[in-house]
Amino acid sequence: MSRIPDAQMTPEGPAYEGRLLDRADEPVVDQGAPFDIRTLVSRRGILSLVTLGAGAVALAACTPSEGGATATPTATTTPRATASATPTASATASASSTPVALPAGEIPQETAGPYPGDGSNGVDILEQSGVVRSDLRSSLDGGATAAGVPMTLNLTILDTANGDVPFTGAAVYVWHCDAEGRYSMYSSGIENETYLRGVQVVGADGVVSFTSIFPACYDGRWPHIHFEVYPNVDAITDSSNAIATSQVALPEATCAVVYADAVYSSSASNMSRVSLATDNVFGDDGGVLELATTTGGNATGWTVALTARVDTTTTATAGAMPGGRG
Repeated sequence: MSRIPDAQMTPEGPAYEGRLLDRADEPVVDQGAPFDIRTLVSRRGILSLVTLGAGAVALAACTPSEGGATATPTATTTPRATASATPTASATASASSTPVALPAGEIPQETAGPYPGDGSNGVDILEQSGVVRSDLRSSLDGGATAAGVPMTLNLTILDTANGDVPFTGAAVYVWHCDAEGRYSMYSSGIENETYLRGVQVVGADGVVSFTSIFPACYDGRWPHIHFEVYPNVDAITDSSNAIATSQVALPEATCAVVYADAVYSSSASNMSRVSLATDNVFGDDGGVLELATTTGGNATGWTVALTARVDTTTTATAGAMPGGRG
């Protein structure tokens, strides 16, 4: 006989409120864990759990995440997981940054002038040992060192025929006058000097860099730097191998600051009598594709930079220029 007053007999055995009794002769509170679990998952309990679950989901949906963003259901986060292959914020910012604008055309072919020192008119530094160097201030044999305001020249050489990629492996020969407007190997008193001349090979970034001094402005020419581009360093021993010959025009404002230095004794007055428009090299277009950008100062030195697009599908044309006495 059941000790539980409200117990009912069912085909499966004694039950209390529809739940089978494991211990019919014991009180309800002593039926054990299985009976308690069946009580929790009764119809009323299930309804309560569903209601509780819905409330928990709603609460989670309204609860701010750690970053302050609203939590979203798992289904909406799946596309975000897939989108993890997209660039990161920093990569996107980098990709969307405005790239450095290319010059409007290839570097103009200019005269090498009367003092190239490349063997085209006699003397040839390109045959000498040590010409491949970045510091141009001293002569190759350890002779004189040119005085003047320090300058770093950075030329970016691009291969236009192949999509303006860096012209890696090309050799660039640079030369210019000293603070008195003289050219080594040619001018009186420095015929045996080889300073302010040298070659660098273009790296993977397309850049060649030289340490030198800022050139003077001599009578009859706008301040400038000469350069020749060769397909590779082995080609420099023959000037006819040059695939581009051009010049770097120096900005007027920078020149005015540099020429205030006493070592450039006559440059300011020489520059007052010439302009980019009247110069016999840059005058045809004002040197628009050859005008460098500059940063720095006299005390710390100037950085002069120019990007030159070299098109090997066009014919290189350059020759000696009469006059232009240094």
